[in-house]
Amino acid sequence: MQNKLTTLFGTQYPIVQAGMVWNSGWKLASAASNAGILGLIGAGSMYPEVLRTHIQNCKKATSKPFGVNIPMLYPNIDALMEIIVEEGVKIVFTSAGNPKTWTSWLKKHDITVVHVVSSLKFALKAQEAGVDAIVAEGFEAGGHNGRDETTTLTLIPMLRPQVTIPLLAAGGIATGNGMMAAMALGADGVQIGSRFVASTESSAHEAFKHAVVSAKEGDTQLTLKELAPVRLLKNKFYQDLQVLYKKTPSPDDLKAFLGRARAKRGMFEGDLEEGELEIGQISGLIDKIMSVSEIVDSIIREFNSCKTRLAAINIDSNHDH
Repeated sequence: MQNKLTTLFGTQYPIVQAGMVWNSGWKLASAASNAGILGLIGAGSMYPEVLRTHIQNCKKATSKPFGVNIPMLYPNIDALMEIIVEEGVKIVFTSAGNPKTWTSWLKKHDITVVHVVSSLKFALKAQEAGVDAIVAEGFEAGGHNGRDETTTLTLIPMLRPQVTIPLLAAGGIATGNGMMAAMALGADGVQIGSRFVASTESSAHEAFKHAVVSAKEGDTQLTLKELAPVRLLKNKFYQDLQVLYKKTPSPDDLKAFLGRARAKRGMFEGDLEEGELEIGQISGLIDKIMSVSEIVDSIIREFNSCKTRLAAINIDSNHDH
């Protein structure tokens, strides 16, 4: 399955395993790369030296390409960028911030840069900043999202005519059918997050993985829009937050309620009551924990059978009645 993206990344398939905080360590990234897709380490939840260790372990565990996702809002971003260069990482995904800040510096160090956006406006800014590819993420996605609340289904075809560089779709994609749908709308490939949270190799706590697997349609919600919109499971923390909202809290009240390290508490330490459990809407479709290679195999198998099924549908375009 060769196209612009597989050529850009040096992978077998045009699929990226998202670099998610508390989930995407070296075990997940290396397993993804070994399965023929692009594995990403999620640096957003790592101290600089922890990231270095993950990169070194990933290099030992795979000879295939892998990358690192860096949220631009990371407080000590300079330290992370230095480590990226020192350790010879060749692919960086940037998110949540201005692509202009680091793109030319990374390109100068011969690094492929991909930026994550949630709107056409930011896609064009990223393209102008010189990135190599764009991930367009609909607000079905788990974790932090764009303010416009645009779905993947509408975002991809709106971006496609104006984005001349390779385009990845993200948000709500966990299956081969979802991948086929995104590519039918004009995406060159997909970035998949939630499905890999519920993988054997994810660094998430087992309790969180099981919460993802048992989630049904409607069990997630986009909230905390006054700070940064985030999609999470409706657990006790979420319910308590809704009670606070009835009192029309200020952003400072929300910050105080949120406190520190709530995402770590939930996703990494397994506190399902008080933790922030970030996951996408598609969690309603995920019903078992699988190994990364099983996930990739099932996506490719389903993609191909979907292609066959669609090819058999002929809609007559002849208007002579």
